Amino acid sequence: MIRTFKPAGIPIALTLLVATALPVAVFADPDPEPWSERAIREDVDINALAASGEDPITVLQPLGERLFAARFTTLDGAGRPDATGAVVPTKARRRSHSPFQRLAGMDANACASCHNEPVVGGAGAFTANVFVSEGFESADFDTIDPQFSNERNTNAIQGAGLIELLAREMTADLRRQRQDVLAKARQSGNTAKTSLASKGVSFGSLTAYPDGTLDVSGLEGIDDDLTLRPFSQKGVFASLRQFTVNAMNAHHGMQARERFGTAWTGTDDFDGDGHADELTSGHISALVAWQATLPAPTRKQDLPDIWQNAAKAGEALFGEIGCSSCHIPELPLESLVFQDPGPYDTAGTLRQSDVVSPLALDLGTLDWVKALPRDDQGRVLVPLFGDLKRHKIADAANDTFGNELLAQRFVARDVFMTAELWGIGSTAPYGHRGDLTTLNEVILAHGGEATASRKAYSGLEEQDRKSIIAFLRSLEIAE
Repeated sequence: MIRTFKPAGIPIALTLLVATALPVAVFADPDPEPWSERAIREDVDINALAASGEDPITVLQPLGERLFAARFTTLDGAGRPDATGAVVPTKARRRSHSPFQRLAGMDANACASCHNEPVVGGAGAFTANVFVSEGFESADFDTIDPQFSNERNTNAIQGAGLIELLAREMTADLRRQRQDVLAKARQSGNTAKTSLASKGVSFGSLTAYPDGTLDVSGLEGIDDDLTLRPFSQKGVFASLRQFTVNAMNAHHGMQARERFGTAWTGTDDFDGDGHADELTSGHISALVAWQATLPAPTRKQDLPDIWQNAAKAGEALFGEIGCSSCHIPELPLESLVFQDPGPYDTAGTLRQSDVVSPLALDLGTLDWVKALPRDDQGRVLVPLFGDLKRHKIADAANDTFGNELLAQRFVARDVFMTAELWGIGSTAPYGHRGDLTTLNEVILAHGGEATASRKAYSGLEEQDRKSIIAFLRSLEIAE
């Protein structure tokens, strides 16, 4: 049943027109004036939506887009005077003298304030950088000193739904391999070892003992629990939902009930701003749905012949010098059904056990997904130019990417996720701090595991290096 509220001064006929346009699970907020400065005016009951049979994409996507672009105000609950930006609900030791600041936040009115280049949902300029304490509970700082915070540039979100689906499938695959080696060790009574790999990406090895214990010292580029966490530049967030709940609190002071509400903190106003339950599970699901359905980056069309020829040669060289060993051109995806909440959402984020049934967003119904290539098994080939794996990309000889002093979630400061290169032609500047202005600079900044490829690139003739840049510049986010 539609729930609707008639703002004062609006004719009943218009109110009914608005009501009939709303999907079954969406309801308008009871704000008394149509000129209100509140940004949040709608909500959605995700349990009712899941039971209704309606397509959750058509219901959630428009609401999520409005929320992503909304400029939140204090009337919505923007601000967190008594709370920090930490991912774990944490009280501030002292109230900030200013509600907005470029240090520990709040640092933005809207998601689109930073994610806006070349389109909403994209990357951000250096001026949009944030200073983050990387999730430690002591997220209460007022300095840009790298001992207390890491400076980060804005990532683009295009294609994020496919990225999360790939990560879910790879996680399930690796965990099946773990179960197999454990079963082998128990049944044989001997130590068993297996090489872990999924979708052609190696994650090292795992050793199992007959007593059911595991030696995880051979793992590479993944956490000990074998969960791929594809979001953030350090690869520490498993889902768009977790990423969204974190970001809404850190950057806007908008707190999700599923983490900061009574069930976890004992109060419905943890940040002490006078607004209870600022973001419902419906609001978060709408934001997740919009991000998950953002079209994947593509390739520039109608390039002049000189650029097309250079890009073709550059793509071949990109593989020959070893760049594609990490920046894998495409990974196969079995299923296009995006469940929300997802199977690997954890405490502090809405989980599948918290709802009657998860929403099922079928990304295969989207035109841009239908246009993606498929392999001979019918799997969608996701052209991400990445491997969803962490790598050490800095060393003593080339420490450009090792300039952070704080480790994030126990990930070493010189270790980062392989950046997906789709769309890189649209997302300058480069590097996790956004302080590298050209693609040539960012390639030459690679160290650690990427040293051999960087040296191979450096040893190319100038025209060959230019052709690689031409190839990378052809990977764009469509406007």
